[in-house]
Amino acid sequence: MALEVKLGQDLRLRQQLVMTPQLQQAIKILQLSLPELETVVQTELEQNPMLEPLDQSPSEAAREPEIPEDDGMTPGTEADRLGAEPEAALPEEPVDEWEPGAGAPEEPPKTIESEAHDAAVELRELDGLDKMDWREYLETYSNNWQESAPADSDDDHRSALENTSLRRSSLEDHLMWQLRLSNLSDADQRIGATIIYNLNDDGYLETPVGELAQQLETTPAEVERVLKRVQRFDPPGCAARDLRECLLLQLENLGMEGSLAARIVRERLDLLEKHRYSEIARQFAVSVEMVGQAHKVIALLEPKPGRDYGGEEPTYVVPDVYIHKVGDEYIVTLNREAVPRLRIAGYYQRVMNDANSAPETREYLQERLRSAKWLVKSIYQRQQTIFKVANSIVKFQRAFFDHGISHLKPLVLKDVAEDIGMHESTISRATANKYAHTPQGIFELKFFFTSGVKASTGEDVSAETVKEKIRALVSAEEPGNPLSDQAIAEILRAKQINIARRTVAKYRQALGILPSANRKQVG
Repeated sequence: MALEVKLGQDLRLRQQLVMTPQLQQAIKILQLSLPELETVVQTELEQNPMLEPLDQSPSEAAREPEIPEDDGMTPGTEADRLGAEPEAALPEEPVDEWEPGAGAPEEPPKTIESEAHDAAVELRELDGLDKMDWREYLETYSNNWQESAPADSDDDHRSALENTSLRRSSLEDHLMWQLRLSNLSDADQRIGATIIYNLNDDGYLETPVGELAQQLETTPAEVERVLKRVQRFDPPGCAARDLRECLLLQLENLGMEGSLAARIVRERLDLLEKHRYSEIARQFAVSVEMVGQAHKVIALLEPKPGRDYGGEEPTYVVPDVYIHKVGDEYIVTLNREAVPRLRIAGYYQRVMNDANSAPETREYLQERLRSAKWLVKSIYQRQQTIFKVANSIVKFQRAFFDHGISHLKPLVLKDVAEDIGMHESTISRATANKYAHTPQGIFELKFFFTSGVKASTGEDVSAETVKEKIRALVSAEEPGNPLSDQAIAEILRAKQINIARRTVAKYRQALGILPSANRKQVG
């Protein structure tokens, strides 16, 4: 049976959601944090000549010419459908500070004569530099590197100290500074530098001494001798080869090398890690109370001497919204100062509208104008979405804002999505890496979305509320008789919170609380 191949056309009518580039950009901008948004805007400013930062006041921005409407383009029709939520079209937007005021008179284009006049003025100003009394200038302005203002100016004109860039000192820099100040010979300093550059981030020397000696073409005894000297540098305990040596170096630095704590670390550190105080007391013929006192001393030592040096730079949280209580109501305000403010460049608008401009130039600027308007629209839509989500959170979590974390209620994305008429995916993007400044502190918006634990009263209790109760119980327990997970679960059941022992253990681990056997203290 032969197969016959035929060509034909089949017309079918169907609907599907198309992710246009504009919609993809709006979704991307919605889920960005403020630092990431600033980076995206800065990149767009460098690539798009139609955009410029709005540095002046709104009255100055209103003097810019009105943005011409693009044919067949209505900004926001795609961005309003973020996450494909079935929401109605937004009402007419108020005048936004990112865009120039509508209806403002257009500035007349500069003529060749006016541009020549401006150039002549600039040349006269440059010529005036030759006539400046530079001796008087140098005497008036200070040469101090700490000051960038005139010597006789007041402190109000100086740059704030917290705005000064500071390079974080690493452990290697700190140790090398001490090595250069020591009285070691050049050969010993070379050995010491090799030791320092082989330390890990915690301050431990993981490379064997024999391997270092082979690299330096010297004897292990010489490396060991210089290592003893480096181990006396600050911070105490650095350049140790294991935890036992690190703790002993710190006890030696405190003058406690012959104490019970040093003996326990040197001989029975394994028993101390298991909190077997009775066995340690029998082996050293001392009381359990003395072992407990030695344990307290050891607990104050730093197991990772390099912890305070280096590492990643701290991330500073900038709130996206502020929630203030005014009377009996909570008012949500956007942090507009942290959001980059943009406007359309008036010069390139005049070039685009100029009939004498080349067609390819006008086409390029038209495309850049469309991209700029979509970016401004996406930022505006991002702010409005975050504002709606924050207001909905305030409505659902009113008890938290009044009384604190113990009154946090279970909340899921679906509740807020139905409240403001958006899709759950939009709520998820709008709460990712966004922070709110509240009367109870600064919290991520996702913090307010928690699962629930069944209570005997019929109402679910937030998981964060249960964690807070566990933290309070552990803080109030007796050090010599800590509460077990089963005991905590029974106490919570007595407070009408039905929770299993395994759930208590999971929440305890999430809080970074040790088991009861490791929390027990003696003496």
